[in-house]
Amino acid sequence: MATIRRKSIELLAPAKNVQCAKEAILHGADAVYIGAPAHSARSAAANTLDDIREVVQFAHEWNVRVYVALNTILFDDEMALVEAMIWDLWRIGVDALIIQDMGITMLNLPPIPLHASTQTDNRSLEKAVFLEKAGFSQIVLARELNLEQIAAIAQQVEVPLECFVHGSVCVSYSGQCYLSQWMSGRSANRGVCAQPCRLPYTLETADGIRLAKGKHVLSLKDMSRSDALKALMEAGVRSFKIEGRLKDVTYVKNITAWYRQRLDEIIDQEPDRYERSSWGKSDYSFEPNLHKSFNRGFTPYFLNDREAEMSNPFTPKSLGEPIGKVTQSGSTTLRVDTNKTISNGDGFSFFQEGGRNEGFLVNQVRGNELTLAAERSVPVGTMLYRTLDRRFENELARPTAKRSIEVQIRCWDLPFGFALSMRDFYGHETTLVVESERQVAQKPQRQRVQEELSKLGDSNYRAVSVALEWAEEWFCPISKWSEWRRLLIDRMDQTIRLDVRRASVVWEQTQHPYPEEKLFYSSNVSNQHALGFYQQHGCTVVQMAMEHPDFEQMEEKTQELMRTKFCLRYEWGLCPRQGKQTIPVSQPLFLNYMDHRFAVAVDCSLCEMQLTLVSGGR
Repeated sequence: MATIRRKSIELLAPAKNVQCAKEAILHGADAVYIGAPAHSARSAAANTLDDIREVVQFAHEWNVRVYVALNTILFDDEMALVEAMIWDLWRIGVDALIIQDMGITMLNLPPIPLHASTQTDNRSLEKAVFLEKAGFSQIVLARELNLEQIAAIAQQVEVPLECFVHGSVCVSYSGQCYLSQWMSGRSANRGVCAQPCRLPYTLETADGIRLAKGKHVLSLKDMSRSDALKALMEAGVRSFKIEGRLKDVTYVKNITAWYRQRLDEIIDQEPDRYERSSWGKSDYSFEPNLHKSFNRGFTPYFLNDREAEMSNPFTPKSLGEPIGKVTQSGSTTLRVDTNKTISNGDGFSFFQEGGRNEGFLVNQVRGNELTLAAERSVPVGTMLYRTLDRRFENELARPTAKRSIEVQIRCWDLPFGFALSMRDFYGHETTLVVESERQVAQKPQRQRVQEELSKLGDSNYRAVSVALEWAEEWFCPISKWSEWRRLLIDRMDQTIRLDVRRASVVWEQTQHPYPEEKLFYSSNVSNQHALGFYQQHGCTVVQMAMEHPDFEQMEEKTQELMRTKFCLRYEWGLCPRQGKQTIPVSQPLFLNYMDHRFAVAVDCSLCEMQLTLVSGGR
C-alpha cells in the first residue's frame, strides 16, 4: 500500500525588522518575510544585509525559512545593483525572494527560489499555470479568490500556493492600483503608496445626489480568515500569510501566536495528512486575541464570495475590541455594560451620530464606572471599542513566548565512563562519549542526575524524558554532569545546523505563451529586462508602466486608475442583483476628493469596479 505523503503547512509572518522577525519565530512562525535593503513594496520597512543575516542565522535554528521581499517594479539603471544585492542575499543564506518585476528573471541569478508576489496579480488559473512553468517556486494568490477558485488552481499546479489570512486589505487588485501614483507621484508599485484609499471621499450620482459625504468609502475592513483555515487547507493552500510588514512587535507576537494555535489544532486533529514545516513548539505567557491588535473590523473578503459591509466608511483607524454599551453618561464619567476587565490608561473609540469617530483615555476605573481623562459627550447606548488595552500591551512588552524542540535524553554506562545521547522527534540525534572515573554510590543518584541533565536552560531544547540505563548507581560530581550536558547541547546544535538545507533552484529561460498577447501599462513593464521577458513569451508590450518615463498618457484624462472586485454599488445597495437600488443602475457614480473627481465604472459581467479619472491630478 502506497504511503500518503503529509502536506507541509507553513505559517508565514511579517517582519518589519530583526526584533519583529525573532519574535515571529519565537511565537510560532514557520517562515518570515522581511524587506530587502531596497526595492521592497514597503519602502519604510527596509533592512540591511547584516540585519537579514542575523534573522537567517536565528531562523535556521528552527528550520524556519526567510523570504526577502524584493517586490517593486524596477528601472533600467537599478538592475545591476539589484543583481548584486540578490547575490549578497543568497550568500547570507536567504531561502527565497518574493518578486513582482519579471525583469529579475532575466538577470544572472544565483540558484535562489523565486516566489511570485501578489503584486503580479495572480487571480486566474492561467496566470498560476504560466508562473509555475516559468519556474516560480511559490505563488502568492490574489486576496479576492474564493475557495472554489483556489481549489481549481491547486488541482492544476504543483508548486505551493500562498494565501493571505489576516491583516490590512488593499481595495484594488494588487499591482493594479495607480491612484497614489496619479494623485501624489508616490507609486504603490514602487513601494511608496500614499494610501489614498483611506481618504474621505464624497460619493454622488451624475445628478448630484449625494450618497456619502466625507466618508472612507474605499477603506476596507481588515481580513481575518481564522475560521476558514481548515477549508483553505483542503482547498490546497500550503502557506498561510499574515500581512503587516509595517506593524509593531506586539502585533506580530499576538497575531502570529493566534494563528499558530489555530493551525496546530487542525494539524493535531489530522497528523496523517498535515505537518508543520519547521521545528519546535511555542509556549505562551498570554492569551492571544485578534481584536486587541490593530484592526478596522474584520471580513473574510470574498472567500465565500461577495458579501455586504466589507468597508468601514467611518474611520480608517483601528476599530479595536468591542467592549459594551454605555448605560450612564456624565461629562467625565461613564458606566459600561461589559464583562471585560478595564484598566487605568485604556483607550477607547466610539461613533457619534452621523458616524464621526472619536476617542478618549480612561484615568481611573471602579468596576464598570470609568473616569475619563477629559470631558467627552458619549450618549447612552453608544457601543465602546477598546483601541488600547494597557494591561495587554504591558504584558506583550515582556518576553511572552518560549520556543523549544522536545528531546529525549539517555545515559548509559561504559567500562571507561558514560555515553549520553539527545534525540528529537524530527530525526536528529547526537551522542557524546566521555571517559570518567567513577565509583559506586552509597545512596541513590538517579533523580539528582536526571534533574541536572534536564536543565536545558536557555537552549533551544526541552527534555521530555531522561533515561539512565546504568548497571550500578554511579557517583560523579554534579559539575561533571553539568559540563557534559553543555557539550551535548552544543553537539545537538551542530547536528541540527547541518540538517538545515536551502532549496536550490537554477532559473531556466522558457518560451511558453503568456495568457495575454498585448500588454498595456497595467502589466507594469518598467525596464528592458522585463520587456525582453514578455517578448520571449509571445507578448507585444503596447504601453510601458505608468511610472516609466516613456509612459504615454491618453490625450483625454480618462485613465483607469484602479480595478477592484470590491463594488461601491453593491456596498451601498445599488446593485441590480440585490434588487434594492433606489437610483437607476445606468446612472454613473462619482467619487470626489478635493480637486480630484473619479468616475465609478462597473463591469457587471466580470463583477468588477474601476475608478477612472475625470478631472484633477498632479
